[in-house]
Amino acid sequence: LKRFYDTKLAHASYLVGCQATGEAIVIDASRHLKPYLDEAKLQGLKIIAATETHIHADYLSGTRQLAHETGARMYLSKDGDADWQYQFAGENDVLVSDGDIITIGNLTLKVLHTPGHTPGSTSFWFQESKTLIAGDTLFRGSIGRTDLWGGDYSTIEKSIKERIYSLDEEAEVITGHGPSTTIGAEKTGNMFVKG
Repeated sequence: LKRFYDTKLAHASYLVGCQATGEAIVIDASRHLKPYLDEAKLQGLKIIAATETHIHADYLSGTRQLAHETGARMYLSKDGDADWQYQFAGENDVLVSDGDIITIGNLTLKVLHTPGHTPGSTSFWFQESKTLIAGDTLFRGSIGRTDLWGGDYSTIEKSIKERIYSLDEEAEVITGHGPSTTIGAEKTGNMFVKG
């Protein structure tokens, strides 16, 4: 797992690869694709998939361009209401929902629908490494904003308590902004949602 961070946007994205098969996925790609392509080449990986934790309103996503340039399949959330659906999914792409599994080599990513920041917000649970990529749902000591779409606090609180806090307490939570944390630390120390 390789984290990329754009300090100007305070945006994190990730390249996750299976060394055994040489396959990789990029999560929340920015428009600057070269770092992902260079790292994949350095590690001997082929980017076969791209996905997002949510539809991004604060920067231009590179997911679609990355899929075009690499031939990667896009895995896009079909959860959320009609106003928050992906309009550019093609016939080779996969619309995923809560509980679906994305397989990258020997890695499995479980899709968790975690609405709150956006209606279709998704977190990805890496079962093998007990790691959660939470996007903008849960941060160290905080949560994602819900006011951007007219949502309310109870939606994201429910997502976190039901879908995230039920995972292993020692699991690492990797966020879309800021430092990582653990589920156990957030259950006891998050000022917005306690376990």
